[in-house]
Amino acid sequence: MPISQKDQLTLLQDLLRNHHTDACGSKSECEQIARLVQSLQNQENVHQDLLPLLNDVDQYSKNGIESSNLNEHISSSKEDLSQWVDTMNQLI
Repeated sequence: MPISQKDQLTLLQDLLRNHHTDACGSKSECEQIARLVQSLQNQENVHQDLLPLLNDVDQYSKNGIESSNLNEHISSSKEDLSQWVDTMNQLI
């Protein structure tokens, strides 16, 4: 049974918030973020204002997967991570 869009967004927020707070993460978390984003992007009823944000988060996750220093990638994205979570809070 697939999880609801709201639950997917909440999970995505949790993962991004953890990256922001801890300034570290794993490639598997980045892969999970990418899967969540892809699922949300494929939904017809996703809030249109979320689409640019989802594109940015998708790029962040792909860069994280390919990064040779994931913690540095996360640290350099702290401001974006915070902004994405705040924006999602406003839209859901």
